[in-house]
Amino acid sequence: MDDFYLNLLDWGSSNVLAIALGNTVYLWDASYSSTSELVTIDDDNGPVTSVSWASDGRHIAIGLNNSEVQLWDSASNRQLRTLRGCHRSRVGSMAWNSHILTTGGMDGMIVNNDVRIRSHVVKTYRGHWQEVCGLKWSASGQQLASGGNDNLVHIWDMSKASSNSPTQRIHRLEDHTSAVKALAWVPFQSNLLASGGGGGDRTIKFWNTHRGACLNSVDTGSQVCALLWNKNERELLSSHGFTQNQLILWKYPSMVKMAEIMGHTSRVLHIKARMVHSGFSCRG
Repeated sequence: MDDFYLNLLDWGSSNVLAIALGNTVYLWDASYSSTSELVTIDDDNGPVTSVSWASDGRHIAIGLNNSEVQLWDSASNRQLRTLRGCHRSRVGSMAWNSHILTTGGMDGMIVNNDVRIRSHVVKTYRGHWQEVCGLKWSASGQQLASGGNDNLVHIWDMSKASSNSPTQRIHRLEDHTSAVKALAWVPFQSNLLASGGGGGDRTIKFWNTHRGACLNSVDTGSQVCALLWNKNERELLSSHGFTQNQLILWKYPSMVKMAEIMGHTSRVLHIKARMVHSGFSCRG
């Protein structure tokens, strides 16, 4: 599905790649090069609009066009539960933080769901006024970055939760001029985030999330669809849409181009990686 706002690819810790195509979620086991079908959603609820593995590599969340989220056990091919009442429209982005599944919707809402309990909605973040298309938790689990079709990046801080501050937003970052889907926390430095803008922006920006300051901005020349870090080599991989549909490998912090890979005939909307020695193994 050629939809910039959806997140239809995720590589789990068990070396299994989840791929959503229309109403069906497929699992590709990289260890055995085998593919299986996890589920096909009925037309009333589909298509699938996002997939996200839990850290255990066994449980997977499936976001749907009808605003619901299904939780599945991939080992037994069994649906565990359905999360309802989180959103009013499709769920295009998700991110796990331990037992908390954070979901972002076309309604602009961000919701923390505690999957262990019946009344699963434990926190709601209000800040975006258009679709939330990017969500990423920091490695510490204390900061959440969100990107939206409103061209905004928001930083939310779990450590600042209080009854007087229900949103917990610490920064509203307004420098992008197009939708922000691509988000990636720098793995070797705390409080540092990379974000990528859509077709009207085409930049990768680096943020100090403690101060809310933009440290650097690089014009890539193309719509930025996704970002991935290689922490061992301090390299950043970006995937792109209009105009070049390329992959670019950057050296950080100089942002010198190490490689540029052409060949895709349409935009590279999704990239996920598993680390092989010190390099990337990617699917897009």
